[in-house]
Amino acid sequence: MDTRTQPPTLIHVGGPTVLVELAGVRFLVDPTFDPPGDYPVGSRSLTKTRPPRMSAEDLGRIDAVLLSHDQHPDNLDTSGRALLTTVPQVLTTTVAAGRLEAPVRGLEPWSATEVGPVTVTAVPAQHGPDGTEHLTGPVIGFVLTAPGESTVYVSGDNASLDVVAEVARRVPAVDLAVLFAGAARTPLVDGFLTLTAPQVVEAARLLGEPEVLVVHADSWAHFTQGEEDVRAAFARSGLEHLLV
Repeated sequence: MDTRTQPPTLIHVGGPTVLVELAGVRFLVDPTFDPPGDYPVGSRSLTKTRPPRMSAEDLGRIDAVLLSHDQHPDNLDTSGRALLTTVPQVLTTTVAAGRLEAPVRGLEPWSATEVGPVTVTAVPAQHGPDGTEHLTGPVIGFVLTAPGESTVYVSGDNASLDVVAEVARRVPAVDLAVLFAGAARTPLVDGFLTLTAPQVVEAARLLGEPEVLVVHADSWAHFTQGEEDVRAAFARSGLEHLLV
């Protein structure tokens, strides 16, 4: 018998940014609210092609930000950085916690903390092919759990199905997966920085076929696949019913 009280509430703002409400706690993932334009990262720039669907003010109360990493503007932009200083707490990598001026707590993979009734567990993420971590920097995902509630997995910028398999082994009952897709590519590395559409389908299979919300597949020029590519991949696999 399913004893969950109610499913999580989800609001996808655009790109990687999504509001997840679970057990009355409102989490904002990877805040990006800047307008379209070019945003520098090192000697390169990333180009944002579409504005967010809504502003941070439209979202209302935010209890905590789940920041997968701080080093790339498509996951944390100028407006997002300003927002970090206004929320009660930010959970992110230990490296980012040392760089940000905000109420930040750094988490190593598989460490956990409490936000109200919700346990937030940091989980691994690999932002590119094997051997490129020194170029892309550290990233984490998150698993959210609470008594009587759905278990939510937020992948962060992850390109490794091995990482997804590890999460599936250690968190055997994921009800909702927020999967970062887009098959992102830049000249920085030879390969994809996030999951391709077929890999998102395989990730869903590895996780036991939970409901899936696909993010990080729109609004940036370095995303080589969009939401329609993911929908088509799920349709070809007969799993389109999983998509939220």
